[in-house]
Amino acid sequence: SMYFSQVFKELVPGGHAQLVMKTTDGDEHLEHNPELDSDQFSGVMIRVSFNGHGEMREMNQLSGGQKSLVALALIFAIQKCDPAPFYLFDEIDQALDAQHRKAVADMIHKMSEDAQFITTTFRPELLQHANKFYGVKFRNKVSHVECVTREEAYDFVEDDTTHG
Repeated sequence: SMYFSQVFKELVPGGHAQLVMKTTDGDEHLEHNPELDSDQFSGVMIRVSFNGHGEMREMNQLSGGQKSLVALALIFAIQKCDPAPFYLFDEIDQALDAQHRKAVADMIHKMSEDAQFITTTFRPELLQHANKFYGVKFRNKVSHVECVTREEAYDFVEDDTTHG
């Protein structure tokens, strides 16, 4: 829960998030209670506030972009405590505004010291810190993958946002 709160605050400055353990009797616990057996827990609930002052909201009350940010915060928090060596993200920034896309790109850049991230995107923010770029082109009913320059990648996403 600590990592989740920290990561969420990095992605949403001024925001606040917490993981809440739910028990089979319907109670909610923010802190670990040694008197409870592990089989008494029924799941985890997520509560977030995007402005820090407002009421904590649950997942079913969030917009698509907000749900995406919460899901990414959870993945990045897990990476901090139980790291995987490799992540493949497909258009994770699609529902995010530019400010949050930049925050996600910065987080991936920071975490890429300890893991490899491959992302697909049609937005420029995720390209900022990337080390390698690939373009997928469709010719004669066949997809072709080829290395492209940073400039070609930016041209592609800018052309896509202009004409998309």
